[in-house]
Amino acid sequence: MTSANPMPLWQPDVDRVARARITRFQAWAAEHHGAPSEGGYAALHRWSVDELDTFWKAVTEWFDVRFSTPCERVLGGRSMPGAAWFPGATLNYAEHALRAAGTRADEPAILAVDETHQPRPVTWSELRRQVGSLAAELRALGVRPGDRVSGYLPNIPHAVVALLATAAVGAVWTSCAPDFGARSVLDRFQQVEPVVLFTVDGYRYGGKEHDRRDVVTELRRELPTLRAVVHIPLLGTDAPEGALEWSALTSADVEPVFEQVPFDHPLWVLYSSGTTGLPKAIVQSQGGILVEHLKQLGLHCDLGPEDRFFWYTSTGWMMWNFLVSGLLTGTTIVLYDGSPGHPDTGAQWRIAECTGATLYGTSAAYVMACRKAGVQPARDHDLSRLRCVATTGSPLPPDGFAWLHDEVRDDLWIASVSGGTDVCSCFAGAVPTLPVYIGELQAPCLGTDLQAWDPSGNPLIDEVGELVVTNPMPSMPTRFWNDPDGSRYHDSYFDMYPGVWRHGDWITLTSRGSVIIHGRSDSTLNRQGVRMGSADIYEAVERLPEIKESLVIGIEQPDGGYWMPLFVHLAPGAVLDDTLLNRIKQTIREQLSPRHVPDEVIQVPGVPHTLTGKRIEVPVKRLLQGTPLEKAVNPGSVDDLDLLHFYEDLARKRG
Repeated sequence: MTSANPMPLWQPDVDRVARARITRFQAWAAEHHGAPSEGGYAALHRWSVDELDTFWKAVTEWFDVRFSTPCERVLGGRSMPGAAWFPGATLNYAEHALRAAGTRADEPAILAVDETHQPRPVTWSELRRQVGSLAAELRALGVRPGDRVSGYLPNIPHAVVALLATAAVGAVWTSCAPDFGARSVLDRFQQVEPVVLFTVDGYRYGGKEHDRRDVVTELRRELPTLRAVVHIPLLGTDAPEGALEWSALTSADVEPVFEQVPFDHPLWVLYSSGTTGLPKAIVQSQGGILVEHLKQLGLHCDLGPEDRFFWYTSTGWMMWNFLVSGLLTGTTIVLYDGSPGHPDTGAQWRIAECTGATLYGTSAAYVMACRKAGVQPARDHDLSRLRCVATTGSPLPPDGFAWLHDEVRDDLWIASVSGGTDVCSCFAGAVPTLPVYIGELQAPCLGTDLQAWDPSGNPLIDEVGELVVTNPMPSMPTRFWNDPDGSRYHDSYFDMYPGVWRHGDWITLTSRGSVIIHGRSDSTLNRQGVRMGSADIYEAVERLPEIKESLVIGIEQPDGGYWMPLFVHLAPGAVLDDTLLNRIKQTIREQLSPRHVPDEVIQVPGVPHTLTGKRIEVPVKRLLQGTPLEKAVNPGSVDDLDLLHFYEDLARKRG
């Protein structure tokens, strides 16, 4: 299963390998902790998973993690779920994120860019001052450690300040992007019962203003636990009655006070896509995220104070949280608020140029869109500072690797990475000292015992298997919110292979040590790098009286595209004409988000179910990918097998 071309597309030169932080870390860990000094990355990785406690201790020492109370030990057992990291230790994530303010006060911590493509700097000292002011105001509002603070915000500096102030207080951050409709936001925020809501009046996207004041009114009405609402006038409107002004809360010159919290104290809540019901509310810890992101950003992404880190993302995707953590390494982070393709497809390359980005991350879908549109970044932009382009959201097809190499720079480090919201990090991807092969991720990440398993739990090499992780990672969820006995958490990852994390991706571990991702092994939708669930779509669409039932599927295409059809079973007498088609699309766009709008709406004679009444998504996806019916589904598990022949015929007609 290794790629057809045995020669690497890119190989770091000797100087680059020597300069890489991971090289220096390995030499230091060999001297101080017994890591192997020979054997390169493969030997270091083996040591990092065999000597898990020692490796993570070395990470905390290398990055000078400040424990206000030392730990009793590094790891209280390797059980999954349930591993206890650094028990007894106390620290604060925000304190580490703002450390560079002490030595680089007047340098930019943030470069904020909107669709005008004019970067606006926020210095380290200004960021620290605003966080100090807002943290003090949150405490004055009665916000205490463990309280939830929510943001309905675009990717703007205010969101970073609010997250860091929340963490400084020891409260728990959670956010949604303002293109989410009210129902999608409430499905998430109502679970965690926030006491404060930070919100904009609207946002700008694709050259247009989108007023969200009606949505904010609904959020305020449906979130009874709110004690305060903070208004950010992005579109210049006045604060609604009873709301506080952002400027009033961030104007004081106050040194931030950092609550020292236990290592496993919750930092933020992220959300799964909600495929089979409400989105899972995933809790990750202050300490777990701190050390995992230091490792990932400081060693794997090779980021430091001289770098500028740009990732195209929104506050509703874990990559936003990952981007903010660039501050931990003293890196300047680039926040872009706007459409990925405005005013033209090449817009993101223009942002990389105007901000001097050294690491630029985007979706595989955007790279393929640039290729299709004939974008020529090297010809049109000065990208001399750019040394790495990283992609995630879906596997980068081989043509995407070749396009980046040919059209950006032939000595470009291309880092296709794969991880998940569930750990807010990467399982495999960037290694600055390893070659890049077309269509492959460079290697599993340090401290991550990544394997491909067959259904019986046997490890596979050069064969497709389930992505599993056989030892705990610090950023694995401490729990799900409102899951008191842990059963939902257990069933999400540990049901197939007890005690082993099963993620839901098909992967191949190659004999050369690289990784190939083949897409989801479950039914999660993944549009433009944002995972979403089918349940949200069903709820919105099936409110229409003409729709009896629906089924939505997302299919990775061989050319790197993504086909998302919506199948509708109509009520008696209804007709799928242009009027109904437009109502379906408008309903999804307004109630959920533009990303949820399907590529096609197809009328079907019915939706197949399991015998217990659950819609059959994965077997339909397999049929549409060309899998024979007898291999796609167990016939004894379907309520009406004849319905599946429609999808089988559709797949045949589409070729």
